[in-house]
Amino acid sequence: MSSTPSTPAMQSRVAKLFEEARDDVYRYLMTLGLHPPQAQEVTQEVFLRLYTTLRKGEEIRNDRAWIFRVAHNLGLRVRSRENARVVYDPDLGLNLADPASNPEHSVIEREQMRRVHEALKGLSEQQKRCLHLRMEGLRYPEIGAILGISPSTVSEFLRRAIARLKKVRHE
Repeated sequence: MSSTPSTPAMQSRVAKLFEEARDDVYRYLMTLGLHPPQAQEVTQEVFLRLYTTLRKGEEIRNDRAWIFRVAHNLGLRVRSRENARVVYDPDLGLNLADPASNPEHSVIEREQMRRVHEALKGLSEQQKRCLHLRMEGLRYPEIGAILGISPSTVSEFLRRAIARLKKVRHE
């Protein structure tokens, strides 16, 4: 007898994971430079692949790490196919003023955000990815597995990224 979970249990598991992680996966795909419609499409594809993988009876030990690994790989593949297009900049909306803010507060807030975004732009792609995945709650070994690097390398990327961001904060 197969150890494959029943279809309703599998559907429930995938639905629960979709509800819990879809926004995080979508945001991560945006940080890879995908346009919003592409990120939505890839997010759906990730969960479809999760269901297909479970349906085949394959064991997934850490659902969240598996989901992000697949999202990472698919996102990079989509981005490379769209190489001729301009990469989407998720920070684009930050330049728009909030009409509810008072002018002085708005100027200070924009200046702080500008400094943080400049610091983020100065990070390497790997540092940005490690930082984002860590913010999503993944542990160093999981991040390493997703990005194909060692946990100690993840640690070093994060240490350097955080040091750079702290430096900007205190300027």
